Amino acid sequence: MSPLNLPQNPFAISATFLPATSLPATSQTQTAELNPVTWWFVCQGSNLLVLPTEKKQAAAKATESWVVPQAVNAEALGLKPLRSQFLGHLSGQPCVAVEVAAESGLPAGMDFQYLRSLHGQLREDLFAIAARAVQIIEWDRTHQFCGHCATPTMQLPTERAKRCPNCNFRQYPQLSPAVIMLIYKGDELLLARAPRFRAGMYSVLAGFVEPGESLEETVAREVREEVGVEIKNIRYFGSQPWPFPKSLMIGFIAEYASGVITPDPVEIEEASWFQKDSLPPVPGELSIARKLIDWFVTHG
Repeated sequence: MSPLNLPQNPFAISATFLPATSLPATSQTQTAELNPVTWWFVCQGSNLLVLPTEKKQAAAKATESWVVPQAVNAEALGLKPLRSQFLGHLSGQPCVAVEVAAESGLPAGMDFQYLRSLHGQLREDLFAIAARAVQIIEWDRTHQFCGHCATPTMQLPTERAKRCPNCNFRQYPQLSPAVIMLIYKGDELLLARAPRFRAGMYSVLAGFVEPGESLEETVAREVREEVGVEIKNIRYFGSQPWPFPKSLMIGFIAEYASGVITPDPVEIEEASWFQKDSLPPVPGELSIARKLIDWFVTHG
């Protein structure tokens, strides 16, 4: 089997973006040199407020057809944020994530779009920051109170954390690590359908890491639990953040060892071996699942 070429991360943050948790303490002269116009990443769940570009107006499916709004402040956009988080600077321009209420009116000419649908429709650097914004706002919204004593938390100014003023418990943005694995047997790969999938679509297997497990142990357990087969030669493929809402997907490739496919009746609707030149509908190009499948079709 060919050597692995690790997949490109579609959520990779640009080198021109400098993360921060607050505006830097600067002198008045330095402050005047900062760009006062801010990128506003306005969130409602996994939806992002965007403005159509001239390309969008000319062609419905044009690339970079949406853009994130810019303004000196939220009020200039007609917004009343429920909460906000400073994200950093993109080429010297401030970036701020905010959440607005579901019943908030839309600024003229703007619309909320599902983040996942904006891949390829939004400039790459803005898409990556938007994915971060959605996750940080979700963390902010769900950590308003201490998980230990229920006291309202305080945002720390120098790090992305909330501290309880009563018991000093700190809460940081959380990720849920999950493994995702392609299982192969010769020129065949194992694909399965979950009940939540769109009609006809199959994908590789995946599952969350349990406390006390190594990633490789999780791969073997999830395959055994979901389809009843044993595997060998587990190899790392690559990783990818998945902000829907806060996962980190760690990809693996493994070889079939033994057993007959026996789908878990709760999690798996159907599973089977497929020839790599005769595949059913599979996930879109944004996902690491598709990157695993494409790699096997090309190099397996």
